[in-house]
Amino acid sequence: MARWSERGCGVRAPRGWARRPTEGVISVAISLSVVVLLAVILVVLIRGGSIKAGPAIVAILFGFFLASTNIAPSVNRFLNSLADTINQIRF
Repeated sequence: MARWSERGCGVRAPRGWARRPTEGVISVAISLSVVVLLAVILVVLIRGGSIKAGPAIVAILFGFFLASTNIAPSVNRFLNSLADTINQIRF
């Protein structure tokens, strides 16, 4: 995707976008990875009998509706900072 200034549309880039153009890409990659990981864990728990389908559906709906509340950005920032902290660990 071309940068705002490279398109020649005369519109200024959103604040902070020019400094960190890959930040959103990394966030999406982490979010997608977490969603896939949680989906795999959920399927394993359902198939193993540790959790029934009813409570699993309630948990999915809770997460879906939580994402549309005012607390969603705070949860997202916390998970991003947790991922950054894990990423900075050197072995």
